[in-house]
Amino acid sequence: MSIALSVGSSSIPLVAVWKTIFAFGNNDPAINAIIWKIRFPRVCIAALVGGSLALAGVIYQSLLRNPLADPYILGVSSGSAVGAVIAITGGFGATLLQEWQIPIFSFIGAVLALACVLLLSGSHVQVQSLLLSGVVVNAFFAAILTFLLSISQTELARIQFWLMGSFTLRDWDYVLFVLPVSCMGSIVVWLKSTELNIFLLGTRPATHIGVSVYRTRLILLIIASLITSIAVSVSGMIGFVGLIIPHFVRILIRTSDHRYLLPYSFLVGAIFLVGSDALSRVLFEPREIPVGVVTACLGAPIFAILLKKTTASTLR
Repeated sequence: MSIALSVGSSSIPLVAVWKTIFAFGNNDPAINAIIWKIRFPRVCIAALVGGSLALAGVIYQSLLRNPLADPYILGVSSGSAVGAVIAITGGFGATLLQEWQIPIFSFIGAVLALACVLLLSGSHVQVQSLLLSGVVVNAFFAAILTFLLSISQTELARIQFWLMGSFTLRDWDYVLFVLPVSCMGSIVVWLKSTELNIFLLGTRPATHIGVSVYRTRLILLIIASLITSIAVSVSGMIGFVGLIIPHFVRILIRTSDHRYLLPYSFLVGAIFLVGSDALSRVLFEPREIPVGVVTACLGAPIFAILLKKTTASTLR
């Protein structure tokens, strides 16, 4: 975190960062303003979004019993983005008092996208059908996004940059906006970690054990869609976080027990996106690239490896 607060268009020594955070005597008003008003809230929002997307990835992969399930791959992020852009182009969210309206539209879009994917893939969710359904849903919502961008001239540049993923100009109001949903969603999901462990055995064994499969799956899918929509509404479409982080954490902690997988995924997802955001600010300094470009460059090769392994195991 200290490095993320230090780097940027105006580089700040780490010692000055620590003095500013812990009030050790840094009296430079410019450094105080850069850290407390610009970079610190940006780092916090990146951590919350990264943790939320990683958590959603764990939920989707566990419930659908598919290692390639992810908010971005399944089209949930695209649906959420369509809802948010409809809200923006419709004049909602113009003031801080209206900010709550954008996540509502975003959540509706995320739920619609997930419902479309599940309907297209059928009752027996397999790798190929799920991926193809995600491709179809992504293409459909991408077409809607293109249409909305073509008719929106005043907000075109801002929406395009936002859709590629960005934390630019995110202040403490956005942190306070995301924090309650992210924390409450994480707590509820962690309390359901035992049910998620049972889901790994399959729906039939879960039913025999006494788990209410339909109700539990519905609650967790809604929570995953909610935290995804909140993340997308403040940061735009940031791909592959929910895909690669759960797999990395499973390798790291050497267990699929959701009592440990969920909190570690949130933590590693937060660290990953904070680091990616820092890279987006320094790679082409003083210009800033969208953080979604960085996560896509890092995540796409890993996705290709996972897809090859999963497809090979399915064909056997």
